[in-house]
Amino acid sequence: MRAITAGTSEAVRGERLILAAKAAVAASIAWFLAPYVPFAASEYSYYAPLGVLISMHPTVVGSARAGAQSLAGLGIGILLGLGALALVRVGVPAIVGIAAVIAIGIVLGGIPRLGAGRDWVAIAGLFVLLLGGRDADEFSLSYLMTTAFGVVIGILMNLIVIPPLFLGRASDQLTALRNAVSDVLRDIAEALENGEIDSEAFSESADRLASLLTQTKDEVRVAEESSRANPRSRGRSADRQLNARRLLALERTTRATIDLADMLVRARDEGPASDRAIAHSLADAARASADVVAAPAGDEQVGERLAAAGDALDRSVQQLGRLEAPAGAPAYSRAYAYAAAVSVRRIVDACHEFVHSAE
Repeated sequence: MRAITAGTSEAVRGERLILAAKAAVAASIAWFLAPYVPFAASEYSYYAPLGVLISMHPTVVGSARAGAQSLAGLGIGILLGLGALALVRVGVPAIVGIAAVIAIGIVLGGIPRLGAGRDWVAIAGLFVLLLGGRDADEFSLSYLMTTAFGVVIGILMNLIVIPPLFLGRASDQLTALRNAVSDVLRDIAEALENGEIDSEAFSESADRLASLLTQTKDEVRVAEESSRANPRSRGRSADRQLNARRLLALERTTRATIDLADMLVRARDEGPASDRAIAHSLADAARASADVVAAPAGDEQVGERLAAAGDALDRSVQQLGRLEAPAGAPAYSRAYAYAAAVSVRRIVDACHEFVHSAE
């Protein structure tokens, strides 16, 4: 039910509703004007709304790319269909022609550069073969021209009417990732202090962070794409740069936090820690790192938080060097502790580089 609810909320977001409204209006305009498209017969006007659907994409650049790729696929498919139709006219069984169009179309659809046009190769070829009939040439030209007209209408609609810009949405997603990482680091610090490492909970946290990182990278990529060829992105270069810097820092801190959680799980599963003091020495560093990660961009106190995290980590490493493993403790427990300290150092360094990259 949570998955269904989340999917429903995503489907009715404002950006999606605007895209749906623009697609509906563009399809209506394309269908109304399609009879006036040169070199195309009016009875094939219904392909114009299809062209709109092909080109409607959450970003302007995505619309242009999807439209161009689809038209390329259509063109190849039309040529394939005309070739198969020529074979049928000289006596080749129609069933053989259909099989050839489908097989060759699917093979050609494997060309990576066709992108969104991959599936249209076989579809267009089949349409020409089955629907072209005696007027295959007229049908093919009308099919391509009318669809291309719809693609152009769709791109123009996406460009002129509220061109989508997702910089704010990407920023919100970055903030969600930042908060998730800092929460996991605080959970790690608390677990180290209490000496209660929940392997299952830590594994789930690591998986959740990995999934959230992937989602955040996708959001930032879409936001960057949405700003290209978009008049609404003028004057927003600072926001784009900040999103890119935040993603770089958060990707490093997220991966380091995942490694830290994994390291503690392995240490917990393979044997007891060598000394409670090791855990306490790492807890302060992890909590201080959480405070640094949680600091928003431009926080005036981030310098103090960085210094506190660095000092806590230095004390932790120094204490680890002075500790002697108690009798019977596994030798690898100290190695795990040092590896955990390295993960924390990676978090602090990533935050440090993010802060100073703005100077």
